[in-house]
This record gives sequence, structure tokens and C-alpha cells, in this order.
Amino acid sequence: MDLDLGGRVAIVTGASRGIGLACARALATEGAHVVLVGRDADTLEGAAGRVRSAGPASTVLTIVADTTDDAAVRTMVDRAVGVLGGVDVLVNAAARPAGGSPIPPLAELTDDAVLAEVDTKVLGYLRTARAVAPHMTAQGWGRIVNISGLNARRTGSIAGTIRNVGVAALTANLADELGPHGVGVVVVHPGYTETERTAGMIADRVAATGRSEDEVRAELAAATSLRRIITADEVADVVAFLASPRAVSVTGGAVAAAGGERGVVHY
Repeated sequence: MDLDLGGRVAIVTGASRGIGLACARALATEGAHVVLVGRDADTLEGAAGRVRSAGPASTVLTIVADTTDDAAVRTMVDRAVGVLGGVDVLVNAAARPAGGSPIPPLAELTDDAVLAEVDTKVLGYLRTARAVAPHMTAQGWGRIVNISGLNARRTGSIAGTIRNVGVAALTANLADELGPHGVGVVVVHPGYTETERTAGMIADRVAATGRSEDEVRAELAAATSLRRIITADEVADVVAFLASPRAVSVTGGAVAAAGGERGVVHY
């Protein structure tokens, strides 16, 4: 299936690594020109090399920007539009990593910790959407894909649930407002995903629990219907479709890309 992404311009935030980088590669493979956005220039350049190898016919532009800074976001979008002539797709993946440290109980959870999550993920996604929306509505078409996570559907981390539910709420509101102008907005909920950080996180669990690496991996895999951990590339395949004109009928809702949630029914 041709996703009709050839020649379109896509901005991907959080593109230095993980799911963001995988999404950038998937879009480049489909022929899109990709703008990689992150906070570290050297890491971005390394990521750009991997994206260029995936889509040699695509233009790959790197822009350093922090999505907690509205002025930086607007400057980034202006530069992307100035160099590439417009923007058709936005993939929001710039967020603080989940699961990288112990989850604090209520008594130890600070206001600042929750605000940092909301500022980076919810407001960060709002800032980028606000900056690209005029360009998309003016041309009568666009796609925004917000990467959130399954913490939106379960308890266990107060800050994690708040930020991911916030992204889902933002998505639905954007879809209602921008839909009449031809812009679709959707949220993708990955679960535990195999990325560059996985080896270190598993090593931490091994050290904390005394279980073997195989046992820890088996425990994580057992939570999915497929009984295995989904990879960042597999999440990115879903995102590439949702970012394309082929997914015009999917807007305002949430798509889980986690290998299935055992014992849970969503309707």
C-alpha cells in the first residue's frame, strides 16, 4: 500500500532516539522529508544519519529546540517551513522517559515532579501543535500524531497517568477544532517498548530483584497478548500509517500499539 507520504514534510519531536527516531525513519522510508527535533545537536546529527540511510530520497533536517520553550518551538517550525516549504505531518514524541526511576508514593511526590511531566509532554505537544496548525489549516490538510502511553489507561504512576490522560484529552480537542479544516489528530499509546534504553532498564531490574535477565524479559512480555515486547520500529509502522492520508477516517481517538493488553476490554 502506498501511504502517499512521498514529498510531504514531517516534523518529529523527540527524534534523537527511541520511538521518535523510529518514527522519523519510517516516514523517511515512505519518502517524506523529515525534520528531526531534539535538545542535543550531536545526538540529533547521529540520528539524522540513520534516517538518511532509511530514506535516501528524503531531505533530513535537524533543528535543536526544547519543546518546553514556546519561542523555541515557534522558531523551529518557522525554520522548517522556510527550508522545506511547509509542514504536513507532526509527530509529537518529545517526553521524559517513563520507567527510568522508581515511582514515588504520594507522600514523596512533589508538585514540581508532576508539573515537569505536564510541561514537557502535555504542554510541549500543545506548543508544537499550535505552531504547525496555521500552516496545515491554510493548505486544508495535515496529520498530527501524539505519542502517549498505556499509563493513560491504568494506575501505578500518578504523574505518568496524568500526563498521558492529558495528551489524550488534548488530542480529542485538537481533532474537533482542526477537523473541519482537513487536519486529523490521533494519539498512539505504546506499552513497554524495546528501545536503546531497554538493556539498561532491564539491568536495573535484575539488580533490584535478583532475577535473571531472561526472567525479567519474560515478565514484561507476559503482560502482552503477543507474549513479547514490541519494538520501536513496530510502533513506528503504526504511526506512519496514522500520519498518512490513508488514515483520514481515524481522528480524535486513541490507538494502542503495545502488543495487546491482557485481560482488558476497551470499546
